[in-house]
Amino acid sequence: MSLWTAHDIAKATNGSCAGTWSANAVAIDSRTVKEGDLFIALKGPNFDGHDFVAGALAAGASGAIVSAIPTGADAMRCVVVADGFQALHDLGQAGRARSSAKILAVTGSVGKTGCKEALRQILSAQAPSYANEGSFNNHWGVPLSLSRLPAAAQYGVFELGMNHMGELGPLSRQVRPDIALITSIAAVHIGNFNSLDEIASAKSEIFEGLAAGGSAVLNADNAYIEYLKQRARHFGITNITTFGKKGVDAKLENFVLKSDGSEVNATILGKKINYTIGAPGEHWVINSLAVLLSAGLAGADVERAAHSMVNLQLAQGRGTPQNIEASFGEFTLIDESYNASPVAVEMAIQVLANKKPSGKRMLALGDMRELGEHSKTLHVNLAQHIIDAKIDSVFCCGEHMKHLYSALPDTIHGGYAFTSAELAPIVANAMRAGDIITIKGSKSVGMQKVVDALMALTISKTKKAG
Repeated sequence: MSLWTAHDIAKATNGSCAGTWSANAVAIDSRTVKEGDLFIALKGPNFDGHDFVAGALAAGASGAIVSAIPTGADAMRCVVVADGFQALHDLGQAGRARSSAKILAVTGSVGKTGCKEALRQILSAQAPSYANEGSFNNHWGVPLSLSRLPAAAQYGVFELGMNHMGELGPLSRQVRPDIALITSIAAVHIGNFNSLDEIASAKSEIFEGLAAGGSAVLNADNAYIEYLKQRARHFGITNITTFGKKGVDAKLENFVLKSDGSEVNATILGKKINYTIGAPGEHWVINSLAVLLSAGLAGADVERAAHSMVNLQLAQGRGTPQNIEASFGEFTLIDESYNASPVAVEMAIQVLANKKPSGKRMLALGDMRELGEHSKTLHVNLAQHIIDAKIDSVFCCGEHMKHLYSALPDTIHGGYAFTSAELAPIVANAMRAGDIITIKGSKSVGMQKVVDALMALTISKTKKAG
């Protein structure tokens, strides 16, 4: 079954199209267009998608949404609209309106992408499900994701992000979730806010779009639990549920951390369940409670969902260990390069501390961005966590991480550089057989360059660490 017909696209966007065709997916980047896609030509400050319409159609796109038919494009395959971005929004709203799926929305200072991916995996094992790609969680990513929501999906999971006040509410009103999960409140994007209180207020905007009779899912262990409950009630939400060590609806009874996962005993929606998580770290123990509670509220089989957590697959750059076979022997790479915040770095350090390599525990960190006037303090504060975790060697790059590097004992200095490109060969040259290294930093810092340098040491194959 196609995702959209030309007729339905034109109707949803108040556009016009003389042709008859259908599309199986939606794309806004001509470089990613696949056979059967709908390409939406958007205008940005540095580009105009109309310049790529003819190429997208030649690459296999079924059709395109345009504000004017570009030179060289087949007019029969174009839906002409007044404005491309508004058409994207309208198509997303049409996708949401026709869906009968249970819709879950996830936000939070940390853990939202991981929880979204975990929900996608465990719900897909039970019924046709959909989740937005990567971190398509902003003013264009959310409508694009809604436009991709299959009509036949029984579950839809949407990550909603923000880094300023007033951004989350409009996204929530677009998604109109049945379940709204806030994973945590922490000092992320604090440079764009005056306080943690403001961050909590901004995250509570997710309640603005919650469907009538919907459920709020909150972290009972977070300092802002009572405030978030109050905000939920302000929006008329009566079904407020909690998870965590102090949780009521998903309560952690006990757990055992292992180097590659955890064993968990919990009571979820009145059921005592023992299960294994296929991802390491105490943060994943808590995340699992949020995920299973949300899945249960959506109508999924909680026990079945819990038992599928053992097969949890982390997204690229989110902490999956890989054993790298280099010329000097094998070492382990934990790629956490996708993004970073103070609390997320602390979690990554804790995971590394639980590893027992035959060589050194090593850490390569790039700047954490959007921390404003708190940046120096929040970077320096990581030093004690690193010392307590008995990390053997630390590498840093960036103007802010220089403060952390200076606060660490000389005995664990591995190397410092201003950029990730300069740091990459320093880290690669330091690796030895039996070592384990975690790479983390804000996405804009480009710690992927360090990951690439380590991957380049491979002489045969990489495999997921056991």
